[in-house]
Amino acid sequence: MVVALSLAFTPFSSIAAADVLPSWKDGTAKQAIVQFVKQVTTKGGPKFVPTAERIAVFDNDGTLWAEQPMYFQLAFALDRVKALAPQHPEW
Repeated sequence: MVVALSLAFTPFSSIAAADVLPSWKDGTAKQAIVQFVKQVTTKGGPKFVPTAERIAVFDNDGTLWAEQPMYFQLAFALDRVKALAPQHPEW
């Protein structure tokens, strides 16, 4: 199974020399991901994957969480309750 991380910039070759992952440290992990995306998005390359066949997989291992370990849906619900509470004293 081929899993391609498209990172929302297709094709990669059209990206200028700007840092594509500015919040990441420049290390082997960042270099490997950038190289992988470049390989699978370069038309005519041996590892090219057509856009329609690309699959992005996201794992909720905490890297997408906010500063507090709380799901965004819960944070949204709590904010909505707080905003609507003055209109509903029975709550």
